[in-house]
Amino acid sequence: MKYGTLLIVDDNETVLTALRLALEPMFTRIKTLDAPDLLLKAMDGEEVDMVLLDMNFSLGVNSGNEGLFWLRALRKRHPSVPVVLLTAYADVNLAVRGLKAGASDFIVKPWDNEELMRKLRDVMEQHSNMPTLDALENEHIRRALDVSRGNMSKAADLLGISRPTLYKKLKRK
Repeated sequence: MKYGTLLIVDDNETVLTALRLALEPMFTRIKTLDAPDLLLKAMDGEEVDMVLLDMNFSLGVNSGNEGLFWLRALRKRHPSVPVVLLTAYADVNLAVRGLKAGASDFIVKPWDNEELMRKLRDVMEQHSNMPTLDALENEHIRRALDVSRGNMSKAADLLGISRPTLYKKLKRK
């Protein structure tokens, strides 16, 4: 099975080439960026199904803070796109910080191609089975209405929102 578009962001051209070659059989399209400052613009311009994001871009810096910054920016603008972090500096604390900031997984350079593909496949499968926040909210509203037998005031109370807010949410559906 081939997945859609993968965006890889890494400052090392050799890494970009190696990842492209390893992952071409898995994705229909692979786009690469050698600097993160174009990341958000690239994401706004087209549909991306997954981002593989390096953690360090400045020479001599290996804290991972640059990658965490861009991860947070991505999560704000594109919360539904899974992001897998990539770093040459294996550090459990950094991995935990990345996962807490919203990364789907963490890959250490140098990587094993089979393990890399397995991890990315797992993330894509998990992501495709995950309902959207809107779908979860709609289901929650539907259940509250069922339990309250259509009584809007009761349903709003169950949901912890005002009746006008419930009406707005129902109009949106």
